[in-house]
Amino acid sequence: MISIQGLKVEFGSQVLFENISYVINKRDKIALVGKNGAGKTTMLRIITGEQQPTSGTVARQADITIGYLPQQMQLKDELTVKQEAARAFEHVQQMDAAIDRMNTELAERTDYDSADYQELIERVAEKTELRSLMQSENIEAEIEKTLMGLGFERSDFDRPTSEFSGGWRMRIELAKLLLRRPDVLLLDEPTNHLDIESIQWLEAFLKNRNGALLLVSHDRAFIDNVTNRTIEISLGKIYDYKVSYSQFVELRKERVEQQMRAYENQQKLIHDTEDFIERFRYKATKAVQVQSRIKMLEKLERIEVDEVDRSRMRLKFPPAPRSGDYPVIAEDLRKDYGSLNVFQGVTFTIKRGEKVAFVGKNGAGKSTLVKCIMGEIPYDGKLQIGHNVKIGYFAQNQAQLLDETLTVHDTIDYVAVGDIRTRINDILGAFMFGGKAADKKVKVLSGGEKSRLAMIRLLLQPVNLLILDEPTNHLDMPSKDVLKEAIQAFEGTVIVVSHDRDFLNGIVDKVYEFGDHRVREHLGGIYDFLQKKQLDSLQQLEVKSSPVAAAAEESQEPASQGKMDYQRQKERERRIRQAEKKVKTLEARIAELEQQLADIEDKLTTAGTEDLDIYYTHSKINRELEEVMAEWEQAGEELERVRS
Repeated sequence: MISIQGLKVEFGSQVLFENISYVINKRDKIALVGKNGAGKTTMLRIITGEQQPTSGTVARQADITIGYLPQQMQLKDELTVKQEAARAFEHVQQMDAAIDRMNTELAERTDYDSADYQELIERVAEKTELRSLMQSENIEAEIEKTLMGLGFERSDFDRPTSEFSGGWRMRIELAKLLLRRPDVLLLDEPTNHLDIESIQWLEAFLKNRNGALLLVSHDRAFIDNVTNRTIEISLGKIYDYKVSYSQFVELRKERVEQQMRAYENQQKLIHDTEDFIERFRYKATKAVQVQSRIKMLEKLERIEVDEVDRSRMRLKFPPAPRSGDYPVIAEDLRKDYGSLNVFQGVTFTIKRGEKVAFVGKNGAGKSTLVKCIMGEIPYDGKLQIGHNVKIGYFAQNQAQLLDETLTVHDTIDYVAVGDIRTRINDILGAFMFGGKAADKKVKVLSGGEKSRLAMIRLLLQPVNLLILDEPTNHLDMPSKDVLKEAIQAFEGTVIVVSHDRDFLNGIVDKVYEFGDHRVREHLGGIYDFLQKKQLDSLQQLEVKSSPVAAAAEESQEPASQGKMDYQRQKERERRIRQAEKKVKTLEARIAELEQQLADIEDKLTTAGTEDLDIYYTHSKINRELEEVMAEWEQAGEELERVRS
């Protein structure tokens, strides 16, 4: 469908990438990945034709349509939500009008045998066939289904788009794009403004959609569930893998390890060669050899490693004083903005050491409740912050509190204490402030860069209650991994507002769901919650016609049932961990024994058969290997049993 050949892009003297070639096929669902600044957005703009490369070609198949959702766009606010979404079908409506005009002409004309009349019949047939391929018979239903899938309520349809925030208007543009059904869909960070339910809807839509997809996203779970091919841009080159993102990560590790070995070998060669040149530079008898080695170094193509490996980067919060047993207690909490009720009857207790998630549709009150906890806005009801609680708070506007006269490095240096000060450059690099970026003034940073810098500051401060409001919006995947590991190791209490399932997975053990002016507590991790929600929605469909029966069924469940389910889940997870550990231990022993056998067999092929002890050892290891293999099979069966 689209062929990219010999692509090169330069900005001044800087080469972003060069000699890039690949093909986008009809059924490809591609994740375009790479660190920030690698050129992902530039690549999308070149494919659409919005930007021209320095050299190279982009060949597009005739008549294909391309839909592009950029990260930022200028939106007009002249129509209602539904009217704006309906603009996706302007071409269909124009075609319907043209077909109607031609059919009217056919009915009115009487020159049935003329060439013009036959040509008109053929044009009507051609247009009608093309129209049928567009599958848009019920435009109204498609618009409503798509808008509701992306989080809009029916009451929003007739509201002017000017009443909505930039994130919601971006959803309208995404809806228009999906409704147009382009042959090739290019999406640049489409989940940044979506809640979990909308992300799941979009995920299902893209998986079932025909046509090519090229997707840029930092949402690991989203791209892993949607894509079947991964193209990485790194150091001006591309690496094309015909696998999903999670498989790519493993293959990439192998590639970087191979690059590192080759790099280290080449560096040794360069060092030895330079040492030879230096030692014999002024010896006439070695002049030929010295010149030969100098020319060799000049011609040598230097190996580059794709990027600094941050996988071993570890951040740990400084120790903080112990807080009381219950850092946050809410009783019958209510918040109204004038006549608009955000939530009411909110009652919950967060215990010391718990890590919880606030999830729900945008506008349901997650950030509002956080602001209540922080004392930033008034509320009705009781909200108690526990004894000796020291709060670390990351909000969307946190970047505004930075001192713009300082450099990036100084901003962190002023809050870092102890040994962490010796690792400031590593920490900055892990959050994409490596090299010269550390010397930038805060005032010249973009909004996303300021948010990342505010996040680093927070990580270095001694707190015992951490409240994070959408902390991953401006982080790439390696940076999110560093933050996630820091939170997992954090011994205090955590509240996270996020739509990133992969980030929340493994961090939280309780989920608070916001919706319908209420806050509901769900025990377990984020995927336990999502699974339960899917079951709940099916149950709701089944009992929708009988609300009395549903209420009766709900009242029969004892209050302690949730707690019992939670304890059973915890016990199940403990048994799974034990079984997994046993399997891994046995696999390590099997590998060790197999290596011992391989070493002995190497000796047998080179040393002859005179040493009889070596045969005895070989036989003994073989027997032990059979026993361990049998034990490993049993352990594997046990693991499958506890998982089921």
